[in-house]
Amino acid sequence: MGRYAAENGPVATPYTDLSRTEWSALRERTPLPLTAAEVEELRGLGDVVDLDEVREVYLPLSRLLNLYVAATNGLRTAVHTFLGDAGDRSRTPGGTPFVIGVAGSVAVGKSTVSRLLRALLARWPEHPRVELVTTDGFLLPTAELEERGLMSRKGFPESYDRRALVRFVADVKAGEPEVTAPVYSHLRYDRIPGERLTVRRPDILIVEGLNVLQPAQPGSDGRTRLALADYFDFSVYVDARTSDIEAWYLARFRALRETAFQDPRSYFHRYTRVPEEEALEYARRTWHTVNEPNLRQNIAPTRGRATLQLHKGADHKVRRLSLRKL
Repeated sequence: MGRYAAENGPVATPYTDLSRTEWSALRERTPLPLTAAEVEELRGLGDVVDLDEVREVYLPLSRLLNLYVAATNGLRTAVHTFLGDAGDRSRTPGGTPFVIGVAGSVAVGKSTVSRLLRALLARWPEHPRVELVTTDGFLLPTAELEERGLMSRKGFPESYDRRALVRFVADVKAGEPEVTAPVYSHLRYDRIPGERLTVRRPDILIVEGLNVLQPAQPGSDGRTRLALADYFDFSVYVDARTSDIEAWYLARFRALRETAFQDPRSYFHRYTRVPEEEALEYARRTWHTVNEPNLRQNIAPTRGRATLQLHKGADHKVRRLSLRKL
């Protein structure tokens, strides 16, 4: 079990720390179901993921998650047997989706992690239907953010419709036949009015976002509500040094300036028409006034709530992992 130094000596932590080599050995004979071309399609801009990374990091994780799904379904069967529940699918163990949360900073690579998990988990015959939903769709519309004076805090917990997000995951977890979510456009930097993503009773739901591990906050009546993370069966926190994440953020902004931002419809198209250093100065300012404060104040403090922490090095590769045992 992992330990850390304290004033009176080492103190046990709920995590077991594993090197990448130790973790990789845990995949046993799990076959690699993805090709190099498929991995290339799944990775995000600036992220460094190859077949070795998939084989050594994400295959063992898919095996662990498969074991978790089986164990969780067994526990639910025991509970239903005890309660004597019967009837429709929404009240049977098979009708309760396994929910995974993936958290981490802007530009840390959590979207790539989520897409890889979706692809790998769907190859297991026990749970072929795997859906991925990002919390971006639950950001308040730009007009509302502007009205509330929250545009400079976009991505902070208060910039989301948290009640709708929790209700969405709760309905999926309850086995509702169809549950819909708003759709976000990174091109427009806003929700797409009238467009919805439909989720139909998946075996596994992956929820990816900055603040998905936030604890519940008291309501206006002082009562504490359920948090989004209360519906998770497993959670992953993608971790890295803040200075490395900043470097990745700036590199990604530079790459987007040469690609997606070139589209005249892009919210950030204006930064393709100014000198590069001026555009990068805007990106640095955004990092230091929005993304870094959000990371330090809201995102990083939730790291200890995750089931698994993936610790990345400066090269974007996972170097070690911390798995919660208690």
